[in-house]
Amino acid sequence: MTSLFEPIEVGNQTLANRVVMAPLTRNRADSEGVPQDIAVEYYRQRAGVGLIVTEGTQPSAVGQGYLNTPGIHTEAQREGWRAVFDAVHAEGGHIVVQLMHAGRIAHNDNRAVTDIVAPSPIAAPGQMITATGPQDYPTPRALGIDEIPGVVAEFVHAARTAVEAGADGVEIHGANGYLIHQFLAPSSNDRTDSYGGTPANRARFAIEVVTAVAGAIGADRVGLRISPSHNIQGVIEDDEADTTATYRAFVDAIRPLGLAYLSYLADPRAALTRDLRTRFGGPVVANDGFGEVTTRESAQALLDEDLADLVAVGRPVLANPDLVRRWRTGAELNEPNSDTFYGGGAEGYTDYPPLPAEAA
Repeated sequence: MTSLFEPIEVGNQTLANRVVMAPLTRNRADSEGVPQDIAVEYYRQRAGVGLIVTEGTQPSAVGQGYLNTPGIHTEAQREGWRAVFDAVHAEGGHIVVQLMHAGRIAHNDNRAVTDIVAPSPIAAPGQMITATGPQDYPTPRALGIDEIPGVVAEFVHAARTAVEAGADGVEIHGANGYLIHQFLAPSSNDRTDSYGGTPANRARFAIEVVTAVAGAIGADRVGLRISPSHNIQGVIEDDEADTTATYRAFVDAIRPLGLAYLSYLADPRAALTRDLRTRFGGPVVANDGFGEVTTRESAQALLDEDLADLVAVGRPVLANPDLVRRWRTGAELNEPNSDTFYGGGAEGYTDYPPLPAEAA
């Protein structure tokens, strides 16, 4: 059987093991979206996983949703990330940038720009945490059909900027209720033009983004994350036939590109997930820990059941920068401190203790 600790070829990279650091929002960039020195240390510490996927990183100013999240579209942001990539590579690690356009999951109090866009003028339910406290999500502006190529171009520019700065590639975030996912679901996309109305049309924007980014930096540097039927942030996919048709259209269209990997945050044992794994035909990353914390045993089970080739792990990597060594040796794990997940400084970010050298 395949072990979590075996190497694997993913795109143009040979990864030392099959543990992937899941993208984890930490809200520690500066007000201009530039990663700080503390982020260099944070990612360097975790270079022992097979692949690091960075926190969600906006491809444009309009794409920002939350406070103090990093971008990858300005010169200063590029140079901030360059230091991160250099540090990870110095430790022998691999790192890709998750490109995340928040779409309607945004509030003007959290950023310099005021434009909030989405496929349709439908506000997300619930509230956004802002510097002045929780506030209702505003109603977004529907993107004009003539504007969509410009948004695709923003993803392309961000991907090129990431690679120029030294990233090993990018992961396109098509999940969790953000812009690409908003286009995919009828609950957030009621367009009647060529980007809405049918499963194939709702998949069009996602297909265009992935195709354009792959063409710009090479498909072997591009991963994709999806979360069918995750039903989060008001993006509801509860019609099984419609959801199946939408994601089949999406995956069938991108399969010929030869992407580095497909990552899904969904029930890995569901019929649709198994179907998409077969249709994609390349390496698949599974994440079963959104509701439950992933353990070494549950991660290994995903490989044993042929549900994935790699496993994305969140909170255990956050609290254990040397998680792979701990899992190898059966060492005790640090417990994550949820009070320090979002914002702040070193506490709960870079101060989790590693194993003593003699224990490693």
